[in-house]
Amino acid sequence: MTRQERRSKGLIKPSKRYNAEKAKIDRLKGYETAEALTLVKETSSTKFDATVDVAVALGVDPRQGDQNVRGTTELPHGTGKTQKVAVFAKGDFAKAAEEAGADEVGADELIAKIQGGWRDFDVLVATPDMMPAVGKLGRTLGPRMPNPKSGTVTTDVSTVVNAIKKATRLAYRVDKGGIIHAPIGKASFSEEQLGENLQALLSALVKSKPSSAKGRYIKKITVSSTMGPGVNVDLATATRAAERA
Repeated sequence: MTRQERRSKGLIKPSKRYNAEKAKIDRLKGYETAEALTLVKETSSTKFDATVDVAVALGVDPRQGDQNVRGTTELPHGTGKTQKVAVFAKGDFAKAAEEAGADEVGADELIAKIQGGWRDFDVLVATPDMMPAVGKLGRTLGPRMPNPKSGTVTTDVSTVVNAIKKATRLAYRVDKGGIIHAPIGKASFSEEQLGENLQALLSALVKSKPSSAKGRYIKKITVSSTMGPGVNVDLATATRAAERA
């Protein structure tokens, strides 16, 4: 559960600073993308470079297997977050992963290390030939398992590891409530950079629309910074831009 969600459920008491920033935003208005991102930057008052997140509510039923929206996309300006990558690979694939900057590379020994409790990684990548052995980690890793749908089971380990390390590759997955939560950059990014990253994600979601999804697909878009208030994005203009891309 995100901080924004915990606050909306009353699990976190809003601070005076948060209430002051929230007062700058019309909660009933859907802002043009550029204006919404400007407000997010203006209402981000943390001492660190806050992450800018987006929550996209989709008109899908995640309980249905064919409506469990997930995938990856490339953000033109990256997320601004460095991630640790571990790769299950052997031979030339292992060498390619190491040269691409993977933080940990191995085969059976890496599987044993994870079984022993090691978790110092953000993303796991595997080559297809390793998946029968990696499969034994399914219960241990759950959604962190390498998966073809998220692009983390691949023979092109160099490209995938590079994209993850440069933080340009973004994996997304709808949650039980039908919402996609994803980072689209940092508060230090320009409005243009954040806007292009947001459009890249929305375009990917449009292309991932399940054929069985009925009615309005993208139902709500909200952007916010770490510990900052949410800002609603105008659906019509944002959706049209995503569909044209």
